Amino acid sequence: MSDTKTVRAIRFHGQGDVRVEQVAAPDPVLGRSDVLLAPLFCGICGTDLHEFVAGPIVTPKEPNALTGATLPQILGHEFSARVLAVGEGVSSVAPGDRVSIQPLMGPDDDYYVRRGLVHLSETLGVVGLSWQWGGMGQRAVVQEKNVIKVPDALDDRQAALIEPAAVAVYALDRSRIKVGDTVLVSGLGPIGALTMLAAKAAGASRIFVSETNPTRLALARDLLPEAITIDPRSEDLAAIVRAHTESGVGVDAALECVGNEASFNGCIAAVRRQGVVVQVGLHTKRASVDPMVWALKDLSIEAVWCYPVQIWPRIATMIASGAFPVEKIVTSVIAMDDVVEKGFKELLDPAGRQLKVLVRIEESQA
Repeated sequence: MSDTKTVRAIRFHGQGDVRVEQVAAPDPVLGRSDVLLAPLFCGICGTDLHEFVAGPIVTPKEPNALTGATLPQILGHEFSARVLAVGEGVSSVAPGDRVSIQPLMGPDDDYYVRRGLVHLSETLGVVGLSWQWGGMGQRAVVQEKNVIKVPDALDDRQAALIEPAAVAVYALDRSRIKVGDTVLVSGLGPIGALTMLAAKAAGASRIFVSETNPTRLALARDLLPEAITIDPRSEDLAAIVRAHTESGVGVDAALECVGNEASFNGCIAAVRRQGVVVQVGLHTKRASVDPMVWALKDLSIEAVWCYPVQIWPRIATMIASGAFPVEKIVTSVIAMDDVVEKGFKELLDPAGRQLKVLVRIEESQA
């Protein structure tokens, strides 16, 4: 185990305030179920961006009820790592193992946790958002249940993308699509891009992508050349979808990946009667909707939050098989020192030139 006294970490202090700092290294005496990690690659998530722009939102101003964590917060909940050491009760991983981090945690006696629904716990803790450690630091300590060994066929960048990929696959699960179904993905941010690729992996026969940013529409075509791309500002989304679906009825499922009123209502218009609309993106303000249209079309409206934590091995296997090429969404890999200028600010640029940015976590030189 390293005897490093301090390590570098990217910490969120408050709105617009993210710093690369020296912090005390983890205590070398690990708890029974603890795992000491050297993070490798960590994604910048939309949640991180929301914190940067308007936070603290989910990062804790007061000690988190489950973990006791409080600001400043080491960021990073989408990451891969190498195991350095384990507590005496840990059996699922060992030093040297390459792992992906499932960041959600809840109390063992929680109603939802007992039912395997950790993501629904009202006392939720999240590595990199409300836990002492996160993936944007040279060291991290997490619990064994948050560490999943990855297949040798996965590289470290792919392993860092399992967390956002789980969001996309869970949304597809809730859409109930079958092989041969038609799908609309509205919004091509990182989750929308992963949802599009997951729909292809699930056997969708025709995939439509609605996006207002021309750069990201072009990226959708690069990622999936057969996708039918539509700019709803200048084109009639519902009419184009009807023109390319059987008997002009619309898609079997539509997944809203923006968190935007117009995008959601576009999904409602484009889906067939008795179709499924899944709300994947997080709305930051109330949306005006017309439930009467939902009734007249006999729709199923689903809304998803995170993912069931048991999904990790399934996602890893999908990626390892080549069926789910998550690495294609990465548009930039940056150094820790560049996280604000080349990470947060680039991702917040309305031009949308960057889709998914990974931070390479450099090893401590101490």
